[in-house]
Amino acid sequence: LLFVNAGMVQFVPYFLGQQTPPFRRAVSVQKCIRTPDIDEVGKTSRHGTFFQMNGNFSFGDYFKEGAIPFAWDLATKPLDRGGFGLDPERIWVTVYLDDDEAAEIWRRTGVPVERIVRRGKKDNFWSMGIPGPAGPCSELYYDRGPEYGREGGPAVDEDRYLEFWNLVFMQYDIADVRGKEEFRILGELPAKNIDTGMGLERMAAILQGVDNLYEIDEVRPILDRAAELTGRRYGARSSHVASESHPDDVRLRVVADHVRTSLMLIGDGVIPSNEGRGYVLRRIMRRAIRAIRLLGWQDRALPELLPVARDCMAPSYPELAEEFDRISSYAYAEEDAFLSTLRAGTTILDTAIAETRRAGRAAISGEKAFQLHDTYGFPIDLTLEIAAEQGLQVDEEGFRRLMADQRARAKADAQARKTGHLDLSAYR
Repeated sequence: LLFVNAGMVQFVPYFLGQQTPPFRRAVSVQKCIRTPDIDEVGKTSRHGTFFQMNGNFSFGDYFKEGAIPFAWDLATKPLDRGGFGLDPERIWVTVYLDDDEAAEIWRRTGVPVERIVRRGKKDNFWSMGIPGPAGPCSELYYDRGPEYGREGGPAVDEDRYLEFWNLVFMQYDIADVRGKEEFRILGELPAKNIDTGMGLERMAAILQGVDNLYEIDEVRPILDRAAELTGRRYGARSSHVASESHPDDVRLRVVADHVRTSLMLIGDGVIPSNEGRGYVLRRIMRRAIRAIRLLGWQDRALPELLPVARDCMAPSYPELAEEFDRISSYAYAEEDAFLSTLRAGTTILDTAIAETRRAGRAAISGEKAFQLHDTYGFPIDLTLEIAAEQGLQVDEEGFRRLMADQRARAKADAQARKTGHLDLSAYR
């Protein structure tokens, strides 16, 4: 894994039986990073690149008969008795297609049959996306009301019916993972385990009565500062439904989410670079910087926004305040470098877009994308993103071919320096 993307990652050896856990039960709050859905950030009520995962775990102790009543009790018990105080009449649950046992436990717990929905592997069989422990799952959803979307349950509208808790019945070892529904079950794990994940930000949105996770108390101040800098009125032209939001609101949410994620990643030791975790961080930071520039702010943004993110998160993670000089030095240097890249490359890309349209083509040439990358340091993912915003594609195959040619020439040059003989075939 490039990043920890779920609360159970640290417990994998216990689930697989490779190590003996020092305890049979555990709870945790885990910092997580997920970027496969980065393009959905700001456009839905529930996608963020950084989030905190609350979880309770059982290592061969309680199973479905314990996890389901535990979840129901915590979700519905009044706040003054230690629960979340959710209205039981607004909670829907899903179970795996053939999981009659889980469905029956939910029914006995008090959920009416019409609010117990059976779904397939895509929605209700959980894994990390790589070989390892996996199992069918049962998810809890909260109905936020008709102002948030269509009636009919989670299968109809996941903005109105917001998933807030996933109970994974971790009982299988899988391999040959080719997709969410394509894998091979090697067999059962040594013991039946429980792995649950509750998105802290999603539960905060429900309890704080806000429309989405960008408006909770740990994120909204960043968004508000970005709106203040750009002179935009957040929410002025949007409804409760995130998918119907004005583009300005989407960009403000992207800024808030990505700035917070950048703070947390640098705080945990990731440094912007061109590979691995550093490249993911670099892309997130550049998306935030570009989003606020599209909103009209042309100066350095991170010195205005990163301290706000620090103040939001430091009460839970005091090391962010203690390490802020180090964090901010990396962040501000990265922004300065990217602004130079943007200034040099944007004019060239704008010209390429205009030329492509005049020629009646649907895609920017691979040669132009390569020139932007090679001469101006303009990353291909940014070229792809800007082109898509303009309704255009990019000849990625041509770009990759030119990159391969460049690598071949570099290899030939290195060999020539080593041996004194130049292989001219790389330059044909």
